[in-house]
Amino acid sequence: MQKFEKLTGLVMPLDRGNVDTDSIIPKQYLKSIKRTGFGPALFDSWRYLDPGEPGMDHSKRRINPEFVLNHPRYQGAQILLARENFGCGSSREHAPWALLEYGIRAVIAPSFADIFYNNSFKNGLLPIVLEREAVSRLFSETEATPGYRLTVDLAAQTVTTPSGVVFKFEVEAFRKLSLINGLDEIGQTLQHVEAIKAYEARRKKAAPWLFQS
Repeated sequence: MQKFEKLTGLVMPLDRGNVDTDSIIPKQYLKSIKRTGFGPALFDSWRYLDPGEPGMDHSKRRINPEFVLNHPRYQGAQILLARENFGCGSSREHAPWALLEYGIRAVIAPSFADIFYNNSFKNGLLPIVLEREAVSRLFSETEATPGYRLTVDLAAQTVTTPSGVVFKFEVEAFRKLSLINGLDEIGQTLQHVEAIKAYEARRKKAAPWLFQS
């Protein structure tokens, strides 16, 4: 999992509430569990004017010029600005996979659906909860300022605007440490690999019959 420490990134505003996981990555793309190949289908039904299917060449599809993700000024964005209850709906990990593969490293919103929020941390995507008034201010500044960038400092738990305004956010200590070190659950387990091997050796000696094939 990629480490997240400090990021200064271009902001893309998605001014819609209750964005569900089927809108983030539609159901027809869920057959794969490889964690890759989902970026071109991010926000598929809003991003394109024709229906999408797995395995197709998305570069040849008709894009929706009205959808924010297709606006030239937001190309290369790494921070997504959203409204309430982002990530609601079904419990698919494909949603953070698609956002990450597109290039989004952090999502800022007044609230998130619980399962999406948990899945994001487990996959290296940072969901940041700010007050509704702060998010509205960021929307206004982003839309009024081409090239608008925010600095997200996970260690300090701050979001800083170009003018120097700082917003604090909360994050559980274990999740914070895991993201800073780039450790998912498997990575955390592998930190104790020597202790695991020692336990297995002791167990094999104490109960050899359990290891007979």
